[in-house]
Amino acid sequence: MKVPLLDLKPQLQTIDAELKQAVNDVIDSTRYVLGPRVERLEREIAEYTGARFAVGMSSGTDALLAGLMALNVGAGDLVVTPAYSFFATAGVVARLGATPVFVDNDAKTYNLSPTALHQWFENEPESRRRVKAVIPVHLYGQCADMDAIMDVANGFDVPVIEDAAQSLGAQYPSRHGLKHAGTIGKMGCYSFFPTKNLACIGEGGMIVTDDERLADRLRLLRNHGAQRRYYHSVIGGNFRLDALQAAVLSVKLPHLNKWNESRRTNAAYYDEHFAGTGIVTPAIAYARENHVYNQYIIAVPDRRDDLRKHLAECGIGHEVYYPVPFHEQECFSGLGYRSGEFPSAEFAARHTLALPIYPELTTEMLSAVVDAVAGFYRAA
Repeated sequence: MKVPLLDLKPQLQTIDAELKQAVNDVIDSTRYVLGPRVERLEREIAEYTGARFAVGMSSGTDALLAGLMALNVGAGDLVVTPAYSFFATAGVVARLGATPVFVDNDAKTYNLSPTALHQWFENEPESRRRVKAVIPVHLYGQCADMDAIMDVANGFDVPVIEDAAQSLGAQYPSRHGLKHAGTIGKMGCYSFFPTKNLACIGEGGMIVTDDERLADRLRLLRNHGAQRRYYHSVIGGNFRLDALQAAVLSVKLPHLNKWNESRRTNAAYYDEHFAGTGIVTPAIAYARENHVYNQYIIAVPDRRDDLRKHLAECGIGHEVYYPVPFHEQECFSGLGYRSGEFPSAEFAARHTLALPIYPELTTEMLSAVVDAVAGFYRAA
């Protein structure tokens, strides 16, 4: 049986009529950028996450970029990020002329290590004065250890921007109660790219915050720095969310919790059936119900490339997220980092593999994935 890494069609079929009606309504309205549908989605995301404000953005990347711009990050500034994530987390820092500073990931969750973060601040008394933000990433659908991260950031008076691109719906059991990913730091950034748990039919993003002045500034920045047409008080960008994408997301949002629960069910199946195979299943840092499994990431002790070849022969979709940590990317070679500095990030890049986890997988499909992976190691 062939099992793709991701198949969007089965989910779309369950809401086909409602989606097409929403799209047609936008077309008929001739209001294609921002407008009432974007405002509606912003209210819905704010209510869903418990944030006071939500500001629609053109993508998850642009959400991170606008968030940094709102904090006046620029040349000479430093922004601390994990050494291992999707490129946008560090790329947006460099785009503003600032310098990304990398610290290692946690060895089990692959999220930003609070210990490594604290050590960097303690060991760099001169450089830490230039830090304008810390960006923890809630990687693969599970929150980073935000209480510990916030303790470090608050101790050095540095704002936190949460990269929650993969984690809408994930929750963190903080000392202040259960919090949604993205609502703990100064602001949180989401992506609605088609591979995400809540996905649009193109590009889209969102920033949430409890700071009203910050929300106003973000709205200004997404519209070329203009509140009034042709009058620009600051230099912003075109980070506006399309009404079409907002309408699609409003149709999908009421289904998100159900879809996330299906992902958790699929992950539990894998966890049970991979027991005893030597495969390291994803760490559950808090409780399974807090995780939304945007990706199901296994750790492969050895022969990952051979396993990938075997899975391809079996028709099982898979992917490496991400094969090169930031400090080994060519574009960051001038920062002076060396291979070996961030062992957890390098392990994740060289030993992890994503398997199909989308909600519409059947038991037969899950079984086929398990049989293919386990069969490879039995044969070995």
